[in-house]
Amino acid sequence: MINRPDTRSQRIKRHSRVRGKISGTAERPRLSVFRSEKNIYAQIIDDVAGNTLVAASSVEKDFGPGSNKEAARKVGKLVAERAVAKGIEEVVFDRGGYIYHGRVKELAEGAREGGLKF
Repeated sequence: MINRPDTRSQRIKRHSRVRGKISGTAERPRLSVFRSEKNIYAQIIDDVAGNTLVAASSVEKDFGPGSNKEAARKVGKLVAERAVAKGIEEVVFDRGGYIYHGRVKELAEGAREGGLKF
């Protein structure tokens, strides 16, 4: 029997490799994505100060029903609206070790539609 690491540990390994190369600053914070099986979460983080500046997720109270991709796009637009309201226009995209496909891609496109540049 071959001892293979599970998909979660592989994702964390990819994420730590990416995080070694990118970091969010006050001028250009990091847009971090986490996706669970049912929901999707996005945060805009200033890594220098260690603060979360803006956050949005599909678990929020006033979030309506929709498919996973639709929900991801809504979360992207919502996090972008909140960021632009705080004066953040440029970010570094951190896909969190996930493939840039499906819900992660929809969230990124929604954030771009909302006014974020990356």
